[in-house]
Amino acid sequence: MFQFIVRRLIQTIPVLIGVTILTFSMVRLIPGDPAQIMAGESASQEQIELTRERLGLNDPLPVQYFDYVSGVVTGDLGNSIRNGRPVADEIKVRIGTTVSLAFYSTLLSVFLGIIFGVFAAVRRGKLSDTLVMIAALFGLSMPNFWLGLILIQYFAIGRDVLFFNTGWFLASGWGTWQQMVLPVITLGTAGAAIIARMTRSSMLEVIDQDYIRTARAKGVKERIVVYRHALKNALIPVVTVVGLQFGALLGGAVITENVFAINGLGRLMVGAINSRDFPIVQSGVLVFAFLFVFVNIMVDVIYRLLNKRIDLN
Repeated sequence: MFQFIVRRLIQTIPVLIGVTILTFSMVRLIPGDPAQIMAGESASQEQIELTRERLGLNDPLPVQYFDYVSGVVTGDLGNSIRNGRPVADEIKVRIGTTVSLAFYSTLLSVFLGIIFGVFAAVRRGKLSDTLVMIAALFGLSMPNFWLGLILIQYFAIGRDVLFFNTGWFLASGWGTWQQMVLPVITLGTAGAAIIARMTRSSMLEVIDQDYIRTARAKGVKERIVVYRHALKNALIPVVTVVGLQFGALLGGAVITENVFAINGLGRLMVGAINSRDFPIVQSGVLVFAFLFVFVNIMVDVIYRLLNKRIDLN
């Protein structure tokens, strides 16, 4: 197991190098001059050129890329163009918020997705199965920003319903449970719908297997058949979806953080893109890529825990 993890970590190096090349190239295609933005609209051409020289923007692109990668290897991500603060400090302050938002949203997705997926599978063809799949389709169809705004309107600003005001939660910030509930629901809804559909499909394949019929023929309780025998084997493809969903939730956090004014890494990157702050954009994408790769390594390890027959080699 340890050798497998080490080998996978080594395999991530080419992936991360590719991410740095793509990000470095793409951020420089964004219209606008960072030196102009930093110097100010009223700055003279001479001041702008001095700013460009100080930021190293006059160097050839290969030289700029080499300087950036050299800094990443040594742990120096550079300084923000907007405020001059070290990029590592900016990311360190905000990364915990983004990871916790994605983590709690993933937990909600897994909890709701597996429960409703199993419920729909064991009641295949019935009205409740149809209703769960319709709800899952609705969850997949809703854009995050729209759902977030609707939740803010009805559960943060509040409405009088049966003599009760529904303004139970806060519409901005992160830290207290009143601030965390709405963003987590907003970000986790689509993931729960995907996991529910995958769980149902996987459970239907497992339920028809011979060993499940044998367990029922022996008189094993239906609850044990479903949750101990069927669900354990049905979870293997679901784990793949969960790993991919965590990466998708990291990306979705960019929108959710802006809707709920959460000071996370996603909101930092949106501001950096608007101000052409190359160091923050490049480093933020690199951090997201590393987290996504790390989660996929953990997914492979969970495979082995769920099914001892899977050979990690």
